[in-house]
Amino acid sequence: MRKLILIASLFALSGAACADIQAPPGAQYNSSRKLGRALANILYGAVEIPEQFFRRGSQSGRKAGGTYGIVDGGQRTLKRMGYGFYELLTFYCPTYNGTFKPPYKKCGTDWRVEMNPHDGLSEFPPELGFEPSFSHARRQSR
Repeated sequence: MRKLILIASLFALSGAACADIQAPPGAQYNSSRKLGRALANILYGAVEIPEQFFRRGSQSGRKAGGTYGIVDGGQRTLKRMGYGFYELLTFYCPTYNGTFKPPYKKCGTDWRVEMNPHDGLSEFPPELGFEPSFSHARRQSR
């Protein structure tokens, strides 16, 4: 009788352990995406420094890019690395509203860019150089 109860409880617990309603198969946001986001933020977070140097420099001039851009990029790098280490430690736990989604909202004119409303950080670090997410198709007039 004890063995039967033990086997039944093992089946019940293993079924509950395998079922994860927050990350069903084929879900876009799951623990592996959260782990990838964490590693990307840790490894490539320093890209924020040259990115902000360029952005502030094009908006306000070279002096602003050389001073404010570097300081702002350093702050964004530290925030991004902090998010990365936090998500690395908690990648298996659904932390944001019980889901694996990042605490970001879609914004912009096309609602494509996901930004953290408090810090202005996108889900993944920026890419240096050519950004393939923009379409730069040329049309010839006839």
